[in-house]
Amino acid sequence: MDITTSASLLLICSFFLMLIARFPIAFAIGISSIITTIYLKIPLMQIAQLMVKGVNVFTLMAVPFFVIAGEIMGAGGIARRLVNLANACVGWMRGGLAMVNVVDSMFFGGISGSSTADTAALGSVLIPMMVEQGYDEEFSTNITMTSSVQGLLIPPSHNMVMYAMVAGSVSVGRLFLGGIVPGIFLGIALGVYCFYLSIKRKYPKGDPFRFRILVKALADSIWGLATILIVMVGVITGIITATESAAIAVVWALFVSAFIYKELTWKKFWKVLEKSLGTLAIVMILISTSQVFGWLLTYLRMPQMAAEAVFKLTSNRYVIMLLLNIFMLFLGTIMDMSAIIIVATPILLPIAIRAGMDPVHFGVVVILNLGIGLITPPVGGTLFVGSAVSGVPIERLIKPLMPFFCVMVIVLIIITYVPEIVMFVPDLIMPVKTGG
Repeated sequence: MDITTSASLLLICSFFLMLIARFPIAFAIGISSIITTIYLKIPLMQIAQLMVKGVNVFTLMAVPFFVIAGEIMGAGGIARRLVNLANACVGWMRGGLAMVNVVDSMFFGGISGSSTADTAALGSVLIPMMVEQGYDEEFSTNITMTSSVQGLLIPPSHNMVMYAMVAGSVSVGRLFLGGIVPGIFLGIALGVYCFYLSIKRKYPKGDPFRFRILVKALADSIWGLATILIVMVGVITGIITATESAAIAVVWALFVSAFIYKELTWKKFWKVLEKSLGTLAIVMILISTSQVFGWLLTYLRMPQMAAEAVFKLTSNRYVIMLLLNIFMLFLGTIMDMSAIIIVATPILLPIAIRAGMDPVHFGVVVILNLGIGLITPPVGGTLFVGSAVSGVPIERLIKPLMPFFCVMVIVLIIITYVPEIVMFVPDLIMPVKTGG
């Protein structure tokens, strides 16, 4: 066995052994990288340089800004106003509060860009309301968790920023645009299933539709919704970068929460900073150690070897797409979303491109795959948050979660094999310029 093969096995096996041993993901990545580096007799100083280089990226600054903006909006009264707006839109239907949950996740997720933040902020409001009106606890929690995945697709999404950074020359603006239709499509699919269950189980209707209430709710929430427009218009037109738009979103969220809605007190603000810094510390350590891991993957030619192995197995692009989805769904059950984006993208993207997938299309498929992983045990972060917010044990949530899981997988398959769903909007608004 040559040194490249043995080093590759050492890197991957040590990493998964530490995952099995319940090491924090950042430490598992970092320690396995150091062990392999020592085995290859590469100077350890290079590890330190790569870790610093990993976080010294201008585009990466968008991640902390989007995280902070989402936390501010959750604490500043925007979540409650979005619930009122969604209720005015769809609350009159059979199973109205379930529909409100889906639509509200579309609004709030598009602002926070985080599935767990969406579940925590909206779940604490909507789950008790749904249970009080006669909905099952399990159903109320599961629709809150699954609908929150829309927030990963509908811009702005800091996970898309991370994918763009790792993938290389992928436009953040095109990625943002590519997630809009799939995010809405996922919401419609979940809404249809909720409507079916609501009729079957005879869940209650809400108050009759009133246009006056809709207008009032829209006027009350327009300041929060404007955040999406600020980010999207700025990035798409090229006036500002994704990083600059994220910084502006923070300033705007502070202004709206503190001076217009007047619900963000100093006490709440310090809690927002504390929570944001806790999240960012984990993310930044993960990114810095993953930079070393990714460099070793490239050094050992593992992306090329993986691509060659897959194409020796089959050259059918549809089978390859299916294999990529299965692999990502599996990773999503055992690893954190950010870690998978950083570690797996350099390996899987070349395979996807050779199979004919556009990097933007593949990016959206990756995000949805990993969003499904967030509600899948044993590592699913959103699953744990949903259980904590509702007080329903995870073991009670799993069985009734399966139909929701199936709906999401069906949407994933359609998005994978019908790339126009992803590519139509970016190709229309931000077409790729080709040299003449």
